[in-house]
Amino acid sequence: MFRYILKRLQALVISLIIASLVIFAAVEIVPGDPASFMLGINAQEDTILALREQLGLNVSLWERYFTWVTGMVQGDFGTSYTYRTPVSDMIAERMVISLPLALYALTMSTLIAFPAGIIAATRRGSVADVSVMGVTQLGVAIPNFWFAMLMVVVFAINLGWFSAGGFPGWDAGFFAAMKALTLPAIALALPQASILARVMRSSLLDTLSEDYIRTARAKGLTRRQALWRHALRNALIPVLTIIGLQFAFLLAGGIIIEKVFFLPGLGQLIFQAITQRDLIVVESVVMLLVFAVILVNFAVDLAYGLADPRLRRART
Repeated sequence: MFRYILKRLQALVISLIIASLVIFAAVEIVPGDPASFMLGINAQEDTILALREQLGLNVSLWERYFTWVTGMVQGDFGTSYTYRTPVSDMIAERMVISLPLALYALTMSTLIAFPAGIIAATRRGSVADVSVMGVTQLGVAIPNFWFAMLMVVVFAINLGWFSAGGFPGWDAGFFAAMKALTLPAIALALPQASILARVMRSSLLDTLSEDYIRTARAKGLTRRQALWRHALRNALIPVLTIIGLQFAFLLAGGIIIEKVFFLPGLGQLIFQAITQRDLIVVESVVMLLVFAVILVNFAVDLAYGLADPRLRRART
C-alpha cells in the first residue's frame, strides 16, 4: 500500500512539473513584450528597459521560471504586471464567483447526466436510449455561447425571469446571487451533462457485460440489485475522472460564457490578462486550474486503487 501511494505521489509531482513547463513555455512564446505594451508604441527604449527590470523581465527565462515555481510552492503567485497587486488577491476576488458557479454547474450536470446515462444503459436499444443519445448528441453539438445567448433572449429579455447579466454580489443575499448565476450555470452544465451522460452509459454497459455481473445474477440477484450493488460502483471510475476534468473547465467559468453574462470571474480575468499581456496572471491562473484537474484525478485514482487491491497491484 505504501509503495502504491508513493508511486502515485511521484506521478503527481512529475505531472505538475511537466504542466508548469508547458504552461510557462506556451505563454512566454506568445509575441509581444509586456513592458512595451504597457508603455505604448511611443515609449523610449531606456524607459522600456527600466520597466522590464522593475517587472523582472530582464532575467533569463529559466530564472523567471524557477522564481515563478518556487513562489507558487510557497503560496506566492507573483505580482500582476498591469495592476501591481498580488495575483493571489486577484484570484481570491474572482474565486468567490467562479467557484460557486462551477459547483452549481457541476451539480446540475451530475444530476442530469447520472439518471440519463443509467436509463440509457439499462434500456439499451429502446426509445428511451435513442432519445437520450439524440439529446446528448445535440447538447454536445450546440455551442454553449450560442445556447447562453438564446437563454438571455428567452428568459431574460422576453420572459423577464432573470437578469440579462451582471452579478449583484453576495451582499445582496444568497438567493439573489444564485439567481444571477442560474443561467450561466445552465449554459455551462448542459453540454457537460451531455458528455457525462454518454460516458456514464458507455461505462455502465461495459460493466454490465462483465463476468461478475453474470455471476451475481446467477446467484439470484435481480437485474436492479446487480446494477445498484455491483455494476454502478465500478462504472463510476471513468465517470468520476471526467467529472474532475469538467470541474477545472467549469472553474474557469468559460471565458465566453462570462463575457455573455458579464461575470467578473476567473475566465474574465484570464481574458483581460491575455489582452493586456499580463503573463504572470495568465500563467498562475492556468496553472491553478491544471493543478485542480491533476489533484482531482490523483484523488480518484488513489481512492479506487486503495479500495481495489487488483487495481493497485496492476499499477505498481
